[in-house]
Amino acid sequence: MNAITETGKVVLITGASSGIGEATARRLAAEGHRVYLGARRTERLEELAGRITAEGGSAAYQGLDVTAAGDMRDFVAGARERFGRVDVMVNNAGVMPLSPLEALKVDEWDRMLDVNVRGVLYGIAAALPVMKEQGGGHVVNIASVGAYEVSPTAAVYCATKFAVRAISEGLRQESAGDIRVSLVSPGVTESELADSISDPAAREAMKSYRSVALPASAIADAIAYAISQSAEVDVNEIVVRPAASAQ
Repeated sequence: MNAITETGKVVLITGASSGIGEATARRLAAEGHRVYLGARRTERLEELAGRITAEGGSAAYQGLDVTAAGDMRDFVAGARERFGRVDVMVNNAGVMPLSPLEALKVDEWDRMLDVNVRGVLYGIAAALPVMKEQGGGHVVNIASVGAYEVSPTAAVYCATKFAVRAISEGLRQESAGDIRVSLVSPGVTESELADSISDPAAREAMKSYRSVALPASAIADAIAYAISQSAEVDVNEIVVRPAASAQ
């Protein structure tokens, strides 16, 4: 059984209905943290929160569209109302509809910018004032190895992750002393991200790339490590790749 500890933190997780978000919720709840789950698929959140609670953990959820700034503010307010504070914001929600630039899938580019960049900014904007008021907090942004390298069909996706890396570093520099900032960049990981790829060539290429995918729990472990450090330690960047992957 999980035990909710006195040192447990209140952790908000976006994109919590599957993949890395779900694995992170389960891992952190098992360590005694109180998790507040956000995503559009509330039926999945309800099921996940129920499982965590049945195992002795503490979890609640709220419907969330990270592309809506008002939704994000309501999400943070809901967590604060439920648990009294906001210790950690995990900006995890992301999409990855890869395609060559010449395919001109402008709607998909816009979607990636909205979710992967604006979603992170809205999460920061909603959580930062609360953390400042409390005198501390921790922002964990989920990027990708695509924040360090670019590959064909992934130009726009990588651009969004380069942006998340830049935003994270800027926030770290501006908030030194009270707000900790961690960037966690997964290599290929088991998730539903590839399901959004509509371009046939990109979808086919992704099949072989994902043959060595990490379990989502590996990324959850990295997030748990970052937030478990004592207050004077700020783990700034973690890159997690499959051992068998060259990328």
